Amino acid sequence: QVQLVESGGGLVQAGGSLRLSCTASGRTFGRYAMGWFRQTPGKEREFVAAISWIGGRTFYSDSVKGRFTISKDNAKRVLYLQMNSLKPEDTAVYFCAASITAKPTAEYSDYVFWGQGTQVTVSS
Repeated sequence: QVQLVESGGGLVQAGGSLRLSCTASGRTFGRYAMGWFRQTPGKEREFVAAISWIGGRTFYSDSVKGRFTISKDNAKRVLYLQMNSLKPEDTAVYFCAASITAKPTAEYSDYVFWGQGTQVTVSS
């Protein structure tokens, strides 16, 4: 089992920044990718960004490309999401997830372990 715990969410004004963290514990998939998804009420969970655990290959959704940066600290087993130039439409609960694939993907079904989520609210 893998346990994932997100932190760093909060309330920020449009144009501001936040950094989310996700700490992994338990048996970790050392060769596999991890990602961030987000969800708003009544909508499906949406892919945000992913990174391979080895090599650091990244993949972003078009809606966040150029504004968000995913990164990791392998030694600390922490995944990050730096969010800049935030917009009200970025408001959502953000989830960290661990994949079963080495390649970072946007496929929800590739991610088998999930955190509990952290709320990000961007005011206009």
